[in-house]
Amino acid sequence: AVVKAIEDTQILPKGSLQLICGQIDDLFDHLGPQDCVTFTGSAYTGQKLRNHSHLNKYSIPFSMEADSVNSAILSPSANEATIDLFVREVFREMTTKAGQKCTAIRRAFVPQALLEQVQQKLSAKLAKVVVGDPQKQDTTMGALASPKQKLDVAAKVAELAKEAKIVFGDETTFKINADHPEKGAFFPPTLLLCEQPLQASLVHTTEAFGPVCTLMPYQSIDELADLVARGEGSLVASVVKNSDENVELIIQKIASWHGRVHILDEESAKESTGHGSPLPHLVHGGPGRAGGGEELGGIRAVKHYMQRTAIQGSPNSLTQVTHSWTAGSNIKQDRVHPFKKDFDELVIGERLLTARRTVTEADIVNFACLSGDYFYAHTDKIAAADSFFGERVAHGYFIVSAAAGLFVDAAQGPVIANYGMDNLRFVEPVKIGDSIRVELTCKQKTPKPQKDPSQPEHGVVVWDIKVKNQRDELVATYDILTLVARAA
Repeated sequence: AVVKAIEDTQILPKGSLQLICGQIDDLFDHLGPQDCVTFTGSAYTGQKLRNHSHLNKYSIPFSMEADSVNSAILSPSANEATIDLFVREVFREMTTKAGQKCTAIRRAFVPQALLEQVQQKLSAKLAKVVVGDPQKQDTTMGALASPKQKLDVAAKVAELAKEAKIVFGDETTFKINADHPEKGAFFPPTLLLCEQPLQASLVHTTEAFGPVCTLMPYQSIDELADLVARGEGSLVASVVKNSDENVELIIQKIASWHGRVHILDEESAKESTGHGSPLPHLVHGGPGRAGGGEELGGIRAVKHYMQRTAIQGSPNSLTQVTHSWTAGSNIKQDRVHPFKKDFDELVIGERLLTARRTVTEADIVNFACLSGDYFYAHTDKIAAADSFFGERVAHGYFIVSAAAGLFVDAAQGPVIANYGMDNLRFVEPVKIGDSIRVELTCKQKTPKPQKDPSQPEHGVVVWDIKVKNQRDELVATYDILTLVARAA
């Protein structure tokens, strides 16, 4: 229904968005060298698809973000509030979507001394869950995706039970809130306890894709790191800690096995998206079993899907191909100041070489008074002599201001406003008596869409700025952006 609504708006090119509900049959056999595949789902299915002969034949990019045996970790010094926070997070990940999330918590690591307390609190919270028909008002957790999924989860729980005991959730006695429970894929929230995780293997590699989690104790940070790593790569781990507790060592030891580490305390819990809900700009993906890919959100997804090709050539060739001036390519100079030309008249590579200005002690003193910046390197003759510079130097922002004074044409013209500054670097100090001049080069032009038709048409011009001293040494470099009117 959502895809149909998007199609109806006609905001996308015809055919660019398609949806197949069901089997894709031989779709992979029709892919070509300009296609790519991104997959999210079970690690088993992803590995099977990745080995598809057609993908290998044409080297079709395949990005995989797979289900994994994710962890929640209770810090060694957890207090009562932290324990409650940990229990709440594990409970939420077990019951939201009935635990059917690739990011759901499958292993919960707890300090040995706190194991029984956590088990009791989590069991008590799970006992309040009402599993059944979502249409019934008192239901708090619905069914799994299908009867087949239910059978799969039950089989995986049986596997886990070979190394752990079920401490909450008996499928045979759990009451289902539905008129015909036999018709639904209902499965109770199930908590297991593995008391000897170092001697176990199935609990670290078996994922029951439902409301299932296994509690495990740990004795030390090194032991915890070892246990976490046995998951063979996960999407996310949560470390739940006291607000003033330092968990840097834990993060250092487990980060390499995860795409995301979620640090949760009472302070962050107020606004945190939680263990299973990453923000779009977070990497989230993960190594190993997690697929080695990323969940593609934000600008990262745009870059992922853009084909990238390196262009090698002379500066002039690169300027021609990219429509952006490359250092070393041809420049154009004439008697008309660039600021007197409208957007369409300006040519990429057009340059203004300004007059010189000698920096005086008065310039530095006056700028300090105007800006309030009395930093010792600019205003304290004795301290400056003992400094890295050996004498007083001009403020960097004075150099930027003085440069503007050299290249700006003051008269009214096509330039509307300064739009911003990028990539500012102060390369060499400017001392009293040094003379500076500016090379202003038209670097790039981009037409700007009109939001208000009543306003004159304009575009953004990027100017390459190089400020040099009397020895032709670069003292500052940056780009400035200006809004420039277009021809009527």
